[in-house]
Amino acid sequence: MYRGKSITELREELDKKETTPEELFEKANKLAHYFQDDYNSFVTIVDKCKYKDRDSKLNGIPYALKDNFSTSGILTTASSNILKDYVPVYDATVYKKLKSAGAVLVGTTGHTGIVRNPWDKERMIGGSSAGSASAVALGIVPFSIGSDTGDSVRKPASHGGLVGFKPTYGRISRYGLFAFASSLDHVAMFTRNVKDMAIVTDVLKGKDINDMTTLNNDGKVYEDSIDNDINGKKLFYIKEICGKDTYKDVDDKELSETITKFHELLDKLREEGFIIEEVSMDKALLEAIYPTYMCISCAEATSNNSNLTGIPFGPRGEGESVEEIMFDARTKGFSELIKRRFILGSYILQRENQEKLFLNAQRVRRMIVDKMNEFFEKYDGMIAPCSGGPASKFDSTSEKLSDRYLILENHLAIGNFGGFPSITLPFAMIDNLPVGVNITGRVREDDVVLNMANYVEKVTGLKDIYSKVGDIDV
Repeated sequence: MYRGKSITELREELDKKETTPEELFEKANKLAHYFQDDYNSFVTIVDKCKYKDRDSKLNGIPYALKDNFSTSGILTTASSNILKDYVPVYDATVYKKLKSAGAVLVGTTGHTGIVRNPWDKERMIGGSSAGSASAVALGIVPFSIGSDTGDSVRKPASHGGLVGFKPTYGRISRYGLFAFASSLDHVAMFTRNVKDMAIVTDVLKGKDINDMTTLNNDGKVYEDSIDNDINGKKLFYIKEICGKDTYKDVDDKELSETITKFHELLDKLREEGFIIEEVSMDKALLEAIYPTYMCISCAEATSNNSNLTGIPFGPRGEGESVEEIMFDARTKGFSELIKRRFILGSYILQRENQEKLFLNAQRVRRMIVDKMNEFFEKYDGMIAPCSGGPASKFDSTSEKLSDRYLILENHLAIGNFGGFPSITLPFAMIDNLPVGVNITGRVREDDVVLNMANYVEKVTGLKDIYSKVGDIDV
């Protein structure tokens, strides 16, 4: 059986000649088509196996790529009407590296329309990387590529029972990734276990002359260090995010169970040799995470996407002047959510508002990062639940957007503020739905974060899980 197998398992079958890359692609392609109507994981499904033999752990392994990475000759829309017919003429570095490693593209994923959670069709799975998450959670592919600007890989990973990893800013090239908020954007990945994540990261990391923000290759093989001894590794959790008594007066069964199970996990990790302590952080700073993220991301997105006018490329708008053509194209070409963000960004960047809004947001971002770096002088990482429970239902009236939930639901953006390596992995099942825990570490210590996550995975036993929905077995 192919469905639900990990990279490591498929690698063994390929090496033993028990299957071929072409057979794996055929099975992944069949699954992609089978689930598409119900779950909408893909924007474009590739029906021709494009495989070249390479010497790599990913050689012959099927995967999915988010629809905001430039793929020459393949439709790349960024899930947007304004790019609905765009076919790039060059490859993103990530796509080029995966081809060079012999990985086989099954399709591009996104958030065009409603993407449903394989664990429960009535629930969401996450943000803009939802398609990449659902493709792995359905067992269609063993890994997929997404992008993470605030939490849009790590939060869907939590909701989908997956491992989601955002390495240190600059560890993986963003050349060919359609920019949203450049100072926050990270290439990030989904797998079903930590070892597979190390394998994918080893292939993708490294210096790129086309991206001046990339770091030099650290010369490490992350797969080789995930089993290093963690005895004495020090983790902290922030009381105001996930303290035992922080939400004791909140009547929310899922939240209460999540916090209880989280602290049970901490006790088990202490038994394994981790040192875990509670720290406190100014609540005003924590409450500022979400508005700070919105100010910076909306401003940068407005600037980055100012070239999407409907004139140089994309569907041409209607009108008798350049302004009318641009207005019509952008009105029809973007979703209501994106239009609201562009309006916010334009307002934030107005001369009279820059000091009060944009520059102040940057100052708050620096204060948050500085405080995290203070903690990292003593600790190897921060640990916290990714959210207050399983994925929300589409028709849910309680979106956990109240002030009481604001910090818990948005703290993952800290990883983007500081470019910290940050990983999510499943740690509990609540009402038969997965819930994830996150570990965020020091910049450039991606190997340490993967190593600690690997031990958390051993403790939880929630490895290689996926939704077995659907009457299909290939």
